[in-house]
Amino acid sequence: MDHSLGIDWKALKKGEVSMGTTIAAVKYDGGVLLAADSRTTTGAYIANRVTDKLTQIYDNIWCCRSGSAADTQAVADILHYYLQMYEAQNGAPPTVRVAANLAAEMCYSNKDNLSAGLIVAGWDAKSGGEVYSIPLGGSIHKQDIAIGGSGSTYIYGYVDTNFRKDMTREEAIDFLKHAIALAMERDGSSGGVIRMAAIDGKSIDRYFFADADIPAAWNAPASAT
Repeated sequence: MDHSLGIDWKALKKGEVSMGTTIAAVKYDGGVLLAADSRTTTGAYIANRVTDKLTQIYDNIWCCRSGSAADTQAVADILHYYLQMYEAQNGAPPTVRVAANLAAEMCYSNKDNLSAGLIVAGWDAKSGGEVYSIPLGGSIHKQDIAIGGSGSTYIYGYVDTNFRKDMTREEAIDFLKHAIALAMERDGSSGGVIRMAAIDGKSIDRYFFADADIPAAWNAPASAT
């Protein structure tokens, strides 16, 4: 009898590391906030507990990465190069819309060879804060709130119930902190710490939550007295 774990090792390329994950981005009053957990897995093995899945691809444009770690890192690096070339050729910085469409084009053109789900978000002088979801396959969706990764399936109800437009930065941080924490409780491929990046026209601020700073989704029953 086969007592091995029911893991489809052939689903990953040889030696591939997968970021089974929870990623999210929300537009708030004045900017955007990106958030992600930090667990990276290879099958059932946790390869990295503190991965930074938020990647800067231009000054005020960042992306959240889910899927194959190698694929998403390659896409982010190539995007960074293309956006630098865009500014050199056009004499103006790229907008969030331009960055998102470039990412979608790359993912769609290579959809049979890539395992990459992205959320591209940032701030530009033309449109302010914007959030674009680019799921597996390379489609593109402009949204005020976007979630992705394996853990996102557990929190659609929470997000639909609690999201509202024009939140303050502090409200957005609290909202995404609870959303990621809920996903981490239920999804075996999400965990570790919570990292965030808040982007507006003035600054880029990073946030880090670990241990007691992560909201508890449930409380163990008190011991009998």
